Amino acid sequence: MNFDLSDEQKMLAEQARGLLSERSPYDHLRALIDAGAEWDESLWRELGEMGFLGVAIPESFGGLGMSALDLGVIAQELGRCNAAVPYYSSIILCADAIRLAGSDIQKAEWLPKLASGEVVGTFAYAEGPGPSFATGVKLEGAKLNGSKTPVADAGIAQLAVVLVAGGGLALVDLNQSGVTRTKLESFDQLRAHYRIDFADAAAEMMPGKNVLATLLDRAAVQAAFEATGAAEACLTMARDYALDRQIFGRSLASFQAIKHKLAELAVEVELARSNAYFGAWAADESPDDLPASASAARLTALTAFENGARENLQVHGGIGYTQEANCHFYYRRERTLALGLGGRDYWTDRLINHQPGLQGQISSGKAA
Repeated sequence: MNFDLSDEQKMLAEQARGLLSERSPYDHLRALIDAGAEWDESLWRELGEMGFLGVAIPESFGGLGMSALDLGVIAQELGRCNAAVPYYSSIILCADAIRLAGSDIQKAEWLPKLASGEVVGTFAYAEGPGPSFATGVKLEGAKLNGSKTPVADAGIAQLAVVLVAGGGLALVDLNQSGVTRTKLESFDQLRAHYRIDFADAAAEMMPGKNVLATLLDRAAVQAAFEATGAAEACLTMARDYALDRQIFGRSLASFQAIKHKLAELAVEVELARSNAYFGAWAADESPDDLPASASAARLTALTAFENGARENLQVHGGIGYTQEANCHFYYRRERTLALGLGGRDYWTDRLINHQPGLQGQISSGKAA
């Protein structure tokens, strides 16, 4: 196991960072919010043309067939620039769900379209506040009934993978008459959330069984990469401001309290990055290690991003809380990421339950 990126992966990261820094600067994000846009469609098309959307999709279904770590490299750069694209919903969750649970016909129909960006997908699992992955949506006779909320990026998605009663997954065309989408108030203005109501909506069951936990583990690893990239951006932003800001005739960065904040955050970022690397390795090479490694990656990345977003605000002082400062992009995205995929309690229980000698001793009862 190598805890560093290969030369090819470093080139991939540089390519993604160069594109995103040019196409998705903070002024552009602010303009998208002012225009009421839910995503950056032109950037999405460009990511598709460059192959970034199909990195982990098999070559036989229109992707590049690369590894979970390669996908993480892209996710980390998207987190670093807070990009307004549905990568997490469409690629990390929807495409991976189809790859894990779909039939060959379903994979052949949808994965090439997701890889090219022609179709945007999402994954609908939550049914309101609470820690569990509820399954009140019922699929009977190819007709789907019930509600899912919140569902990220559902306003721009044409396709959804829906968690149904019994723990199975179903494919649903969101543009049909039996589907109603209602936009919710979202704290993150660059990642909209919706409520979806299904009323006898046509749905297609996916044949794969018992894939939910694996799907969430794999998504947690990629979310950890996104959070790590964003936390590192917060650290850099706070450091640069502290070096530039003069107070009482000296640099703000010269105060020991500021140095301690930044040093502790740097340690948290590196710990989160190491755990994300291990989780990506386990996703491809060691399925037995995936539950614990994904949980560790999820938890350490949540801590790094939460502290990074908050300390960045603190270092900036009063100006950090205004819309004119860029800190708020990360604070809003951090809250959104923290509340998805079951939250901290679920992942803490999962980590403990998958430690050697403790398997099964603690029952969370919070997910399939």
